[in-house]
Amino acid sequence: MQKHLIFALCMCCSCWSLAQQPAIDSSKYPPLKTWTALQDQANMMQQLGIKKLRPGPSGNEADPNHANYDEALADPCPQLPDVLTTRNGKKVTTPEQWWNVRRPELIDDFEREMYGRVPKHVPKVTWITKVTDNEFVGRIPVVAKQLIGRVDNSQYPLINVNINMVLVLPQNVKGPVPVMMMFGFPALPAPAQPSPADLEKMNTTFKELMIAQNPEMKAIFDKYPAYQPISRLPGPNFFAPAPTGDSPPTEQLLAAGWGYCTIEPNSIQADNGAGLTRGIIGLANNGQARKPDDWGALRAWAWGASRALDYLETEPQVNAKQVGIEGVSRYGKAALVTMAFDQRFAMVLIGSSGKGGTTLQRRVFGEAVESLAGSGEYHWMAGNYLKYAAAESSFGQKTGCDLPVDSHELLALCAPRPTFVSYGIPEKGDAKWLDQQGSYKATVAAGPVFRLLGARDLGVNAAYNQERMPPVLTGLLDGELAWRQHNGGHTDAPNFQYFIPWASKLLKYERTAK
Repeated sequence: MQKHLIFALCMCCSCWSLAQQPAIDSSKYPPLKTWTALQDQANMMQQLGIKKLRPGPSGNEADPNHANYDEALADPCPQLPDVLTTRNGKKVTTPEQWWNVRRPELIDDFEREMYGRVPKHVPKVTWITKVTDNEFVGRIPVVAKQLIGRVDNSQYPLINVNINMVLVLPQNVKGPVPVMMMFGFPALPAPAQPSPADLEKMNTTFKELMIAQNPEMKAIFDKYPAYQPISRLPGPNFFAPAPTGDSPPTEQLLAAGWGYCTIEPNSIQADNGAGLTRGIIGLANNGQARKPDDWGALRAWAWGASRALDYLETEPQVNAKQVGIEGVSRYGKAALVTMAFDQRFAMVLIGSSGKGGTTLQRRVFGEAVESLAGSGEYHWMAGNYLKYAAAESSFGQKTGCDLPVDSHELLALCAPRPTFVSYGIPEKGDAKWLDQQGSYKATVAAGPVFRLLGARDLGVNAAYNQERMPPVLTGLLDGELAWRQHNGGHTDAPNFQYFIPWASKLLKYERTAK
């Protein structure tokens, strides 16, 4: 009830605010493309000369077109591109060659063929603090900020982009502190409650407003004189037990002296193909259709995370050189893309990311290239990615084996920074579809770059095409490149109790109480 009443008040305020905004003369700007996802995908296929895409396999093993789960058939092209061999066939043997030659080559390939290029002149973001609140999470005092990143839309005011983020920092430790940025749905964790006297004034005013809008409400309130429409929420529990490995990851982070922030991907770019002419992609493109190497949603979400890091660099209580990025599933893909392209991020926790994340593109096990390119998830990627699911086209057929790069090289772009790959088990809902083994192979194959740059990899002896996943709950956590498969489902929460001490040790961070 309370939430609905507050929502009604907020709607009234929002309507008043919208009424104050000046009208936009849309005739001065290119008309905004309004397409369905199918129309947008068809337009990209036409640009690329593709007549027909191969459909992705079914996740239902009873269907005739079910996905392959036979390891004997999973590697049609088992030899991966050599991460330490340049385009001209020269072997990379020094860090200088990596940074100056090979890494830029890989960035170029990933941008062109998979994730798309960020335009040179993306509008600037101005961060505004909407709410600053002193709260308690369990028994930990925190300062929580609700922030809005307003993107300059003066070049094309038909599209608005306002990035939604919440930052939570512990007040019981000396700063500056590490911060874990997470893709998700921001909310203030425990809003401070008004005093009884203030609450009484709020209820009196609210009743008067309701009666003024509908006089029949007076008889109802007279019938229930003690009823208060707005009531207090439960207060902080100062006797709550200390967080454990079963506590929410946010509480574990705060207990370890870390802060966290949550950024909303959909406030940056919609998670559908119809939205590609809107959001930050549409705004930067004046509401028009993408070109084949323009950025997709994963790269757009990563761009938004980088703009959030811009803000964190201005926060004195945040150690901006110790900011990590985390996500699960599609947001696990986005976390990996963020880490790979923005070297300012200090660490990453990649949860159950599948194809487009840590799983090898060349593998045909569960989710396939066609599952992304030929389905409603094509918008995650650059338009050029559709070429690798082409059944009929001006250039013939292509598959994942034709990609010039693969996920082991995306992981290598994170080196030498701490990179933790996390999965669950199919029995608990982290489906075989995600191809955990394909992700493990990629993680092993990224190891040579970590070693070249003076970091430690997984520490296994066999090559990527011979290695098998370690047993569940066996963490390979001795290096900057780490792997752990927990015994839960489609989440990375069970691995936070291992990630936090692992990352703190590598960052040389120790919690210091005030």
